[in-house]
Amino acid sequence: MELSLSDNALKTFSRSITCLARVGNELVIQASPSQLALHTLNSSRSAYQSITFKPNFFDAYRISGTQVQCSVLLKAVCSVFRTPIASIDHLTVKLADPDASKVQWALACYSGMKKSYWITCNVEPDIQHLSLDRGRFPSNLVVRPRDLNRLLANFQSSLQEITIIATETTSLPSDAASEIGGKAVELRSYIDPTKENDSTLHTQLWIDPLEEFVQYTHIGDPVDVTFSMKELKAFLTFCEGCEVDIHLFLDKAGEPILLAPKFGLDDGSGSNFDATLVLATMLISQLHEGNPSEPAPAATTVHNQAMHRTGSEAQEERVRPNVPEHPSDHTRIWSDLSGSAAKSSNEVEESSHWC
Repeated sequence: MELSLSDNALKTFSRSITCLARVGNELVIQASPSQLALHTLNSSRSAYQSITFKPNFFDAYRISGTQVQCSVLLKAVCSVFRTPIASIDHLTVKLADPDASKVQWALACYSGMKKSYWITCNVEPDIQHLSLDRGRFPSNLVVRPRDLNRLLANFQSSLQEITIIATETTSLPSDAASEIGGKAVELRSYIDPTKENDSTLHTQLWIDPLEEFVQYTHIGDPVDVTFSMKELKAFLTFCEGCEVDIHLFLDKAGEPILLAPKFGLDDGSGSNFDATLVLATMLISQLHEGNPSEPAPAATTVHNQAMHRTGSEAQEERVRPNVPEHPSDHTRIWSDLSGSAAKSSNEVEESSHWC
């Protein structure tokens, strides 16, 4: 396997590695004639991310055989990108043969300096693969990264889990049906019932999808999902850097959620890369909370939640063609002091020389 890339493709590749490193510790590289796939799974198996690149994403892309795969530590790969991207002319990644013990990462800088890193492959790689049909999710929303950033700014930076509650939009004018009429989506900081004497700020944010989202689809009874903020923020940063919207698919409590870039009208058919983030959710719904003194079961692994799923037809999407630049003046925020959730290398051989 040998590939090289430069310019904007190199910037996107660097963002991909940074995002993957914020999710897991091990990077699985799978190369085939049709694509290069990068995967990672976090240590608790509650988050799985995959980023794929088509051959035309690279300046050069050569694969010997049908498929090549290996696994390396993300911490080691991140050391390659400590060199400022603006000073790199191109990057070359090479695996001499399928059984090679090291992957070579070579940087050619504009200054004439060349740097080479030999990263050792893991002896017993933990190679996992997860595939979910996006059409099986009954609810979904599309939001611009800058808008989601602004909404999440209302919550404490130390917040570890967040709950999204989706309800059906009403045809009545805003605030006509109820106190929060028209605000069909709620973001809520998750309260851990096992925590005592915790005075973390608890925040609830009601959102009008027509004002804040590019697209929103939900039909039927209210549903909620509670999941980790850490991976959400990592994916948000990745999409913001790539200048694409975030497409979030959800079902109900206990079922995994899926996040992917929204590339526009063609939804990625013309893009030369794609990404998927799958997160496990809390088993207990926050809409029907039981005895607050009983601890809520934590999220299961994404592989357990995604096992034996069947596809389903996607619901008709409601798209607002013109989304205002400024948020709704009537977005409601409620905050109070209450209990809330409080809150892993191989050696890298490096050489550099001047041409």
